[in-house]
Amino acid sequence: MSLRRLLAVMQKEVRQMRRDRITLAMIVAIPVAQLLLFGYAINTNLRDLKAGVADQANTAASRAMVMDVVATTVIRPSLVAQTPQELMEAIRRGQISLGIVVPPDFERRRAEGREQMQVLVDGSDNAVQAAAAQIAQMPLDGSSGVNANGTRPISVVSFYNPERRSAVNIVPGLIGVILTMTMVLFTGVAIVRERERGNMELLIATPVSSAELMIGKVLPYIAIGLVQTTVVLALGTWLFQVPLNGSLWEVYLAAILLIAANLTLGLLISTAAKSQFQAMQMTFFVFLPSILLSGFMFPFSGMPQPVQWLAEVLPLTHFLRLIRGIMLRGAGIGELWPDVLAMLAFTTVMMSAAILRFRKRLD
Repeated sequence: MSLRRLLAVMQKEVRQMRRDRITLAMIVAIPVAQLLLFGYAINTNLRDLKAGVADQANTAASRAMVMDVVATTVIRPSLVAQTPQELMEAIRRGQISLGIVVPPDFERRRAEGREQMQVLVDGSDNAVQAAAAQIAQMPLDGSSGVNANGTRPISVVSFYNPERRSAVNIVPGLIGVILTMTMVLFTGVAIVRERERGNMELLIATPVSSAELMIGKVLPYIAIGLVQTTVVLALGTWLFQVPLNGSLWEVYLAAILLIAANLTLGLLISTAAKSQFQAMQMTFFVFLPSILLSGFMFPFSGMPQPVQWLAEVLPLTHFLRLIRGIMLRGAGIGELWPDVLAMLAFTTVMMSAAILRFRKRLD
């Protein structure tokens, strides 16, 4: 083995790396992003969960009890209701995650040492159920959190997943994770592949416009995405007994929204990348924050406010709210319209940017 030839090959690789600015950026960006996400953004402690309060007793003692719960910072009251039914409807629509109910006979229950407060929980999110259990264990008025007769003053009622089965929460989210990973990658290499295979010259010679080329690249993959959605739904129902409480066609409509958003994002990546390897690197850089910040793995409410603003840009964040609302809570897609609009806006912006960046010419 010649040391001179070995050094020559090493020198060649270093020069190629220096010319590949995207790869150089990824060398630094990926570890920095992981450090910031895990060290700063990811927080397993739930805070500021949106909650509704129905204090039917409305006494000084009942208000003090509610304030004790609010003081834990686990919940942030955002809705005042008159009845438990109003809180249940707000939970179904995804407006709140928890409902605090104080019964009209609060004072008598308190004197008799019985249950004094009820926490209604959105069981479609296991993290929220853990937060409710934490509230139920909290001490009140300096006590140990247990009445003299051994009962607790706070009880928890979980809806949509009372058994707290992880599969019920994870499988709907897996649809979004799989579609994000595959759809962005598929179109992320689309334009680059045409260049590397020499097909761009053929496209230049045709009257196909930039918009027609981009849309034509996207449409076939929508069918592939729907096949993947069907496979996950079928296996989730068969193997894990994941319920479908909402409309099946609305599940597919939500999937189409995510598929379109991810495909257009992949196209934008494809117009920026110089090689398929670069496109894969950029896809990974998008996939990492999507899975970590969307609420799939870690509680969304535990993240700092600036990170939540960043997560609101990601299509997967909105899809998780849609799919869990439709499949688990039986909500209609029209009731979840803010997330629908967010995904439509993302798709429009990404497609427009990809068309503007693409030039039907050789670089």
